[in-house]
Amino acid sequence: MTDRRTPGNGPRVPSGAPGGGRSGQGRPPTRSGRIRTVGGTDRRFTWMRSAFAVILVIALTKLLWVQTIGGTELAARAESQRQVQQVLPAARGSIVDVHGDPIAFTREARDLSIQPLVERRNAEARRDLDSRKPTWDELVDQIADEFVAVLGDAVVREEVEAKLRSEGGFTYLVRNVDVTQANAITRKFPMIGAERVDIREYPGGALAANVVGATSKSDDGKLIGLQGVEAFFNDQLDGEDGRQTFDRAQDNTVIPGTLRGVSAPRDGDTIRLTLDADLQWHVQKAVQSAKDSSGAQAASAVVLDAATGEIRAMANDNTFNPAVGVGAELERGADLGNPAITSPFEPGSVQKIITAAAAIEAGLTDPHEVHSVDGSITMDGVTVSDAWQHGPTPYTTTGIFGKSSNVGTLMLAQRVGRESFSDYLERFGLGQRTGVELAGESDGLVPDLQNWQGGSFANLPIGQGLSMTTLQMAGVYQTIANDGVRVPPRIIAERVGPDGESHPAERPEGQRVVSEETARTVRDMFRAVTQSGPGAQSGTGPQAAIAGYQISGKTGTAQQIDPGCSCYSNSRYWITFAGILPADDPRYVIAIMLDAPSRGVLGASAAPLFHDIASWLINRDNIPPSAPAPDLVLQAQ
Repeated sequence: MTDRRTPGNGPRVPSGAPGGGRSGQGRPPTRSGRIRTVGGTDRRFTWMRSAFAVILVIALTKLLWVQTIGGTELAARAESQRQVQQVLPAARGSIVDVHGDPIAFTREARDLSIQPLVERRNAEARRDLDSRKPTWDELVDQIADEFVAVLGDAVVREEVEAKLRSEGGFTYLVRNVDVTQANAITRKFPMIGAERVDIREYPGGALAANVVGATSKSDDGKLIGLQGVEAFFNDQLDGEDGRQTFDRAQDNTVIPGTLRGVSAPRDGDTIRLTLDADLQWHVQKAVQSAKDSSGAQAASAVVLDAATGEIRAMANDNTFNPAVGVGAELERGADLGNPAITSPFEPGSVQKIITAAAAIEAGLTDPHEVHSVDGSITMDGVTVSDAWQHGPTPYTTTGIFGKSSNVGTLMLAQRVGRESFSDYLERFGLGQRTGVELAGESDGLVPDLQNWQGGSFANLPIGQGLSMTTLQMAGVYQTIANDGVRVPPRIIAERVGPDGESHPAERPEGQRVVSEETARTVRDMFRAVTQSGPGAQSGTGPQAAIAGYQISGKTGTAQQIDPGCSCYSNSRYWITFAGILPADDPRYVIAIMLDAPSRGVLGASAAPLFHDIASWLINRDNIPPSAPAPDLVLQAQ
């Protein structure tokens, strides 16, 4: 039988053995005569397969980690790199006068900037790719031309060119550019950045600056009130910023459809003051003029609505212009404060109206009673004299105040008594803040009854030994003008939200201090001060009189303390005047203080300023003339 064997069965004859090398059997010899083996190739193949398996396992593991455990972290990281959380600034609210005319408001503007070195390289790169693109020098000329064409005289071409050709990094080209103008420039030259800025505008310059105050900018560019209304109502004016989130592409453009989390800003409230801008402007000019002409160290004036106590004007000398900048104004020596509410002074004879009201209210005298008034009086060991020498003189009660007799006033104060007089000082609001919505208000100073010393009762009724602010002094006369009801003065009329909703300011209830009859009687008596009668029938302040109108008021001359001797000076005085316009139908109360005037007639230098302000009000408001009134008897025959 034939023995059939399949390949690979049976014993393998070595290829080099005798008789074992027929053609087609075994492996052919190599060119070198050596025969190849498969062992090395298999090992390499096995190693490669193992390495590939390891790599595949690592890749699958990484893929699994990315899709599960690490996916959230990576996604968040990627999102954070393209996500932008943008603040949407709220506009600061306006401050307007009682008629709604703006005194302070916020204007949105742009600061235009560029990175010259970066943009120069970008221009060169574009030029290398396309020779038709402009060179950087050509772009500089084009940008400068556009700035001049759009901004006109507000920009200097040479300065813009110099900044564009600089070797520095980020630089501002022009600041505080109108939004429309800025948009026109950036649309044509996208490489110019436009940063939003808020500019606080004061169209009246120094108008009511001591009341309104000023703002500064925080590190993040937010407006912050420094003083006055700007500071007192900073939170209400500030509003609430909004927010929004979006994704940004590599070219800094917003990826469409990614805007989210939008909360709109709430702009600040508008604060409407009780001030009348036109009147305020006139009073400011008049106060500065009076201060300069009299040589006074300082001056202030307050105008109140007689019925409501609302402040229509509050002015000080040497005020500042917030539009110029606080720093520059401080260097100039301007006063950034509000002395009309922060700087008390001894009022002098203006104070005597409280003594008059207390005596009339208690029925202790009447306007026509005749008193024999000596040239001096001694109380508690202190001798007080009148400002002029005279022997016993038959002054009426009206005449005591019309002639401003210290002796006659103290005679009536003795009838009133210490306790009652002290009570009236408090009821008229002295020694306490009015509560006006402004920071820094002073209490003034009135010694407590238990702390009165030997000469206190000889000084207080004539306006020495206590102090008050110009606003407090106006408040005393507002009480008499308002038929005996004291209404604490206020300077805020309302807050108006950005939605137009009104929030009227809280108004304290009036407090009755004296009866209506007493107030009317005192008003009529104090017409004697402005009376210009023959000889002894003339008052101390006829310069305040206005033809055709009944004017009730009082002059004041208070000695200042001489620091050299810690005693009252015979050369430095506070000169005051407070009056009611008109006395028969009160509309306004005007209070004035001059600090140590060196020129003019002492005791009368404040009366002409009252006349100036009152005359302006009569003409502006077309106040009808008063009914004719008989002359008053100051000195009996």
